[in-house]
Amino acid sequence: MTSTLHLRTELGPRSQHMVICGDDGLAHRLAVELDAVCGEAVTVVLRSRRDEYGAEIAALHRDPHSPIELLVSAHPDEQTLRAAGVQRAAALALTYRDDQVNMTAALMARGLNPSIRLVIRMFNRERGRHLERLLDRAAAEFTGGGDDDPRPDMSTTVLSDADTAVPELVAAATVGHGHTLQIEGKVFRGVVRPAGSASRSTDLATLAVLSGAHEDDPASEDSAETPGEDGTQLLPDTRTAYHRQFTHGRLMFEEVTHHHAPEPAARERRGSVGSWLRARFAHLPWRVFLSRDVLAVFGALAAIVLALTAATALFADEHPWWKNVYLPLLDIFTMGDPATGEAVARRVLQLVAGFVGLAVLPLVVAATMNATEAFRTASAGHPPAGDLTGHIVVVGLGKIGTRVLAQLCTTDHKVVAVERDPHARGVALARELGVPLVLEDAGAPDVLDRARIRHSKSLLVLSRDDGENLDIVMAAREANPGVRVVMRLYDDDFAATVQRTLRASYPDAPTRSRSVSALAAPSFAAAMMGRHVLGVMPVERGSLLFTVVDVAGHPELEGRSVHEAYREHEWRVLAVGSAVAHPASSSGDTLAGIRFRRPGFDWRPPHGRVLRAGDRVVLATTRRGLDFLMTGVQPHPVDRRG
Repeated sequence: MTSTLHLRTELGPRSQHMVICGDDGLAHRLAVELDAVCGEAVTVVLRSRRDEYGAEIAALHRDPHSPIELLVSAHPDEQTLRAAGVQRAAALALTYRDDQVNMTAALMARGLNPSIRLVIRMFNRERGRHLERLLDRAAAEFTGGGDDDPRPDMSTTVLSDADTAVPELVAAATVGHGHTLQIEGKVFRGVVRPAGSASRSTDLATLAVLSGAHEDDPASEDSAETPGEDGTQLLPDTRTAYHRQFTHGRLMFEEVTHHHAPEPAARERRGSVGSWLRARFAHLPWRVFLSRDVLAVFGALAAIVLALTAATALFADEHPWWKNVYLPLLDIFTMGDPATGEAVARRVLQLVAGFVGLAVLPLVVAATMNATEAFRTASAGHPPAGDLTGHIVVVGLGKIGTRVLAQLCTTDHKVVAVERDPHARGVALARELGVPLVLEDAGAPDVLDRARIRHSKSLLVLSRDDGENLDIVMAAREANPGVRVVMRLYDDDFAATVQRTLRASYPDAPTRSRSVSALAAPSFAAAMMGRHVLGVMPVERGSLLFTVVDVAGHPELEGRSVHEAYREHEWRVLAVGSAVAHPASSSGDTLAGIRFRRPGFDWRPPHGRVLRAGDRVVLATTRRGLDFLMTGVQPHPVDRRG
């Protein structure tokens, strides 16, 4: 059953509104992102307005300043999609946690509107890749295009919220706060430089002059809102940026690091045989074989053997002393021959020893197996060296933790992993890459000390339990008050409360707590705005978009120098590369999963470099600037202060 609410705006023949189908935290954060940051009109399809996130989205709808509309439906069937205006919408995001539901709705939506941009949340990566190719091929067939050249506004993007959250988590742990962008193995971020501070060699461009004093994140929910004389200026000219740097903070576009392929740990080639043996075996947990259970069982067995030895010596035929020990052991383990031809006392003692063996041997086997398993589990870890400093501690090697670990290992940072489950998916990766590994519960006493938390620079806590994550962070803060903490929490409100509290308690130590949905929402929003959009960066009350554009066919770019192609408060050229496909290359990275099969970009192009038809550029743009570049329609004049 489907019920609709009255829409405040009429949808024209080719509406630019967007539709979100989902009812969890990602749908809520995506609606906020598209409304508040990107300025898009949004219709959200909910299963219920009574659950937690449904109520929050309904609250957004009740805001008279918000263009968010609601549609309540149990299933995203064809009737629901029509009622939401999918046949005239610019983009549709399907964020249900059920891959099958998202796939079915995507196929129906492509049939209703062949030119709609589809953004689909999928947990199965392989299935997602097949679906992406299928829907792009279907769009090309509907519109008469080729399989490999679908129009930009009818693209299909399949995303995993986990994958899109990982870059933000890694950037927060390695370089602190700031929204990140990844292109061709390089990581960039927007970083605030306080008023009067000098520029750095890693700064590539001034993205904005801020209106007031901020912490290290101009989009932070806790950021100060003290308007300056002229307000925020996005993409200011060089003169304005220079003169206001002494009185206002600046948002700079900074190159953070170069990524490289992760390499397995190199084998030790130096040192003597003795040092090699010590390195391999000294850290092994031999003490597990001296545990209380093992000592109790084998102590009881020894006492029984001694008692039977004494009884054999007293009551059975006389034997050498060693036989008085040897025969009871054979009887206990049922390895001796029946004593049919011996004295009655010997036969009785043999029976007693056999019954004792039946009772004791299972305990001996169980204790031995437990100790062996404990030894195997503990020795599977590889504790960090005693002199390790300046490293990053990653707690939790589940789905998110494994991907964070893999990406951290492509940088030059040292990493230590902590995981209590020896069968977790990231344990094998840690061993393969030679990452120091502590296989114990991070919440247990002294475990963080074994990970050398006192000497680390960052802590990433990525387990699935919010309460446990908070306990680990508080313990780490006590051990190292200055460590940079990045914490994954599922509840958005709880995450915001924890971040404010920890910042108040440790004002000199950076703390960031975010849910995966909050971290993933910008990537989903960027994909909904088109495949050319790499990322969205909130800047106080405005936002900047990062796009990749082929110069050919754009009179505002083609034939102009990099300096001449700049348009104040609208767009700025950040990098220049070739638009010619590179047949030998099949990899690339962007925030929203976009793949470049092109030669590299020059991120410091000369101002006099003339842009030709064969070039491709990365731009920082405002929403108005992007509309003009993509459509050629001059936007109406508005206040340019952000």
